[in-house]
Amino acid sequence: MTALQEVEALIARLNRAEIAQLLQSVVRDLGDDFPGIGSMPGVSGGEPCIVQARRLGVSEADLLRAYPTLRAEDLVNAWAYERAHRDEIDAQIAENEAA
Repeated sequence: MTALQEVEALIARLNRAEIAQLLQSVVRDLGDDFPGIGSMPGVSGGEPCIVQARRLGVSEADLLRAYPTLRAEDLVNAWAYERAHRDEIDAQIAENEAA
């Protein structure tokens, strides 16, 4: 059994709260690294468009259809980025909506 298979077997025995704690620990260990995710001028206007779409109720499946270059992994990174940069994203969305 590989190390990954061992970890998967252990995770299967955890409850949701324990899994959440594990994920928080992993995210802390990874630091502030969200591959492929950021708010960049010139890309979708530099706005957090998928975050706002999600907040408005668009499903992940619909986001993946609307943005065919995104992968499910990218959405996971986007939601982690949103949690880490919530104030910045909220300000960008508010500024965009006021314009």
